[in-house]
Amino acid sequence: MNTLEAIESRRAVKNYDPEHRMSEEEITRLLSLGMLSPTAFNIQHWRFVVVDDPALRQQIREVAWNQAQVTDASLLVVLCADLKAWEKAPARYWRNAPPEVRDFMVPAIDAYYRDKPQVQRDEVMRSCGIAAQTLMLAARSMGYDSCPMDGFDFDAVARLIHLPDDHAIAMFVAIGKATAEARPRGGQLDYAEVVVKNRF
Repeated sequence: MNTLEAIESRRAVKNYDPEHRMSEEEITRLLSLGMLSPTAFNIQHWRFVVVDDPALRQQIREVAWNQAQVTDASLLVVLCADLKAWEKAPARYWRNAPPEVRDFMVPAIDAYYRDKPQVQRDEVMRSCGIAAQTLMLAARSMGYDSCPMDGFDFDAVARLIHLPDDHAIAMFVAIGKATAEARPRGGQLDYAEVVVKNRF
C-alpha cells in the first residue's frame, strides 16, 4: 500500500481480533519506523511503552473506560515523552553531524528549552502526535488497523506503568487486526472552511 492509500484508508478501529499476534519482527519494524518521526532539535524525546503483559493491559483497560481495544488489539503503545531529554547528554543527538553543526545545535537546544516548562511540554506533545501518526500509517501499510486514544485516566496509567516524574503521557495507539469495519466517516468539514490562505 502506498502512502496516499494508507492516509485515505486509515480509520480509528475499535474492534480487534484478541487472538491475533504480531510477530516480534513486525513490532520491531513498526516501532523503528515510528522512531524516524521528526522531533525539534532531533532530541527524539518520545518513549514507546509497549504493554504486552495481559494483566497490566486489563488494569489499564479498567482506567480507560473499559474500552475493548486496550486488551484486544495485538499491540498497545503508550506514547510517552521525556520532558527533560533536552538536557540529557544533548551532544548525542548530533554526534554524526559535522563539528560546526554540532557546536551550533547543542547550545541552541539549551537556550530553547531551559526554564521553559510550557515549551518543554508543548514540544513533546507535538512530537508524540507526529509519532502516533507515523505508527498508524505504517501499521496501515503493513495491513493492520489502529486507534489513537486519549480516553483514559492519565494519572492512573502513569502509576501503572511507573512513569518517571520527568516524563508525560501523550496518548495510546492500539494496533491490530480489525474484526469489524470502522463506521462511515461522521462528516468531513468543507475544504474551504479548513484551508485558510494567508490570514483569517
